[in-house]
Amino acid sequence: MPYITQTAIGIRECLSVFGNDYNTPDGTPIRDYINVVDLAKAHVAAVKYLYSDKNDKQFDFFNIGTGKGSTVLEVIDSFERSTGVKLNYKIVGRRAGDIEKVWADTAKANKILGWKAEKTLDETTLSAWEWEKAINN
Repeated sequence: MPYITQTAIGIRECLSVFGNDYNTPDGTPIRDYINVVDLAKAHVAAVKYLYSDKNDKQFDFFNIGTGKGSTVLEVIDSFERSTGVKLNYKIVGRRAGDIEKVWADTAKANKILGWKAEKTLDETTLSAWEWEKAINN
C-alpha cells in the first residue's frame, strides 16, 4: 500500500506491478489487504482474550487478515475509485519467489476472539491515501 500512495503523491514516479500471468482473475498476484484499524482491533481482542478466564495458556496464535484476497490490479482499481486519483503503473516481470495467492484463514480469530475485519478494500485504500496526504503536507 505505501508504494501505491507514494506513487499517487509523487514520491515515486511509477508503480511496478510484478507479473500479470498468474492463475488469478486478472493475472496479478492475490494478497490479503487489511485495514490498520481492523488490525488494531484484532490486537485489542487478543489482549483481552489473553487476560480473560477463557484462556488457559500464556499465549496463542491467530491468523489476522480479511480472510479474502484481492489481486494487485483490484487494489489499484480500488485506490483509483475511492480517491479519484489515477495511478501511474506498469506491468513488469514476476519477482523470483513470489507466491501466486495468499490470504489469512481467520476462522480461529473469528471464533475465539469474536473478531472479524470490518473495513472494505475501498475504505482501506482511501484511509491509506488520507494518511499519506497528511504526512506529506
